[in-house]
Amino acid sequence: MPVTSRLIFVKHMKKDITVLKVEDLAVAIVPRLEHEEDHEDFWDTYLINLKEETILSVLVNSTGYGELDGEQRRTSTLRYFWESIDPKSAVKIEPVQKTVLQLANEYWVSFSFNNYLYDKKYVFVPGSLDEIHFTDIPILNRKGVMIR
Repeated sequence: MPVTSRLIFVKHMKKDITVLKVEDLAVAIVPRLEHEEDHEDFWDTYLINLKEETILSVLVNSTGYGELDGEQRRTSTLRYFWESIDPKSAVKIEPVQKTVLQLANEYWVSFSFNNYLYDKKYVFVPGSLDEIHFTDIPILNRKGVMIR
């Protein structure tokens, strides 16, 4: 197949792929409550399934990056997996040290729902976790920052 024919074929293939939007799924970062262990040093990140149905094969990659104390920094990339997450529920992804809240904190979520594989990147940019941006987080019944 000539190069131009292959390029046209690939272009048509991409056009024919249906990309569905992620809905009713959120990532939230919340400060720990005073009675919780290490509440002065850590916050917690949660994945919240706001759907009325279970999601399956959930994979989350997390990483932090940006400038900290005048130097470029990047955290390790961590991966988490759940076979399923029940409807209207939340799972804790990871604790986050307060010091890295100054970085961009990225969570890339992939999951299966109704025989389709979804993925979405959630990025908490520096400054987005300031208390001025706090909101009520559903299911957790706590204050924090949530991206839907």
